Amino acid sequence: MTTTPAIAIRDVVKRYAPAGGEGKLALKGVSFDVPEGGIFGLLGPNGAGKSTLINIMAGLVNKTSGSIAIWGFDIDRDMRNAKRSIGIVPQEIVFDPFFTPFEVLEIQAGLYGIAKHLRRSEELLRAVHLSDKRNAYARTLSGGMKRRLLIAKALVHAPPVLVLDEPTAGVDVELRRQLWELVTEMNREGVTIVLTTHYLEEAEELCDRIAIINHGEVIANKPTRELVGMAREKVVVLTLDKDIADLPAHPAFLKCDKTGERTVEITYDKDRSNAGEVLAAVQAQGFAIIDVTTREADLEDVFVTLTSEARAAA
Repeated sequence: MTTTPAIAIRDVVKRYAPAGGEGKLALKGVSFDVPEGGIFGLLGPNGAGKSTLINIMAGLVNKTSGSIAIWGFDIDRDMRNAKRSIGIVPQEIVFDPFFTPFEVLEIQAGLYGIAKHLRRSEELLRAVHLSDKRNAYARTLSGGMKRRLLIAKALVHAPPVLVLDEPTAGVDVELRRQLWELVTEMNREGVTIVLTTHYLEEAEELCDRIAIINHGEVIANKPTRELVGMAREKVVVLTLDKDIADLPAHPAFLKCDKTGERTVEITYDKDRSNAGEVLAAVQAQGFAIIDVTTREADLEDVFVTLTSEARAAA
């Protein structure tokens, strides 16, 4: 079994430097590997540097220093093979609206120098469920169909790595579900997926491993379950037997909020106390507990904590 990563990024720096000025340092020595065969999440707030990094991999932006290898091919020394090893699905809809889906794929295959008898346009249209729209003008497609056509367009040269940059931004819940089913199916067929998204619950469900980038630096890079496990906070929601005049208080509580006349939401550090101690502390203050629900920390909690810490340290 190979140990070569699908993408190897080492000390990548990007400075946008106008003449006579310092410019903006968009990437500050970014390093990480994307393992072969998985779904890798690249997360971060707006302006963190994700799109800059993707554009460097796509050959649209020149890095200032560092190295990137895609499927073992260095993007500087072996640019042709590196580009043939990656497909990019951008946020924007980018194809001529007056071509049909079949024509869009044929033209893209031609740009990659793929001989007509080796092109997979019909196969790709079936894969993204657009065979029935083969001869319709692309401008007549729905938003979801256009997104699926973008994915097919990125796959015409059969790249082993596919990068999806915010593919579900602005789409409805049903379309989002369809797109993720398609992505999961492609991954099962052997395509390594790199995903950027602002929907953290999706990243938590789909990704095997996640890197978080903030202000041009990688602040976390762990298997998803391990990353979620970093969250120390846990929440219990209590329904009490009487109206709450004074909120329960205890040193074990990180936070106690009144959410209704008889309900409170208590946040505590699960490394320092447990739910039983929280309940006992509330009962000791004269409340009887009618109902209890709990909420474990999720990826959003970790994301907020890490990016807030990075912002405070900056």
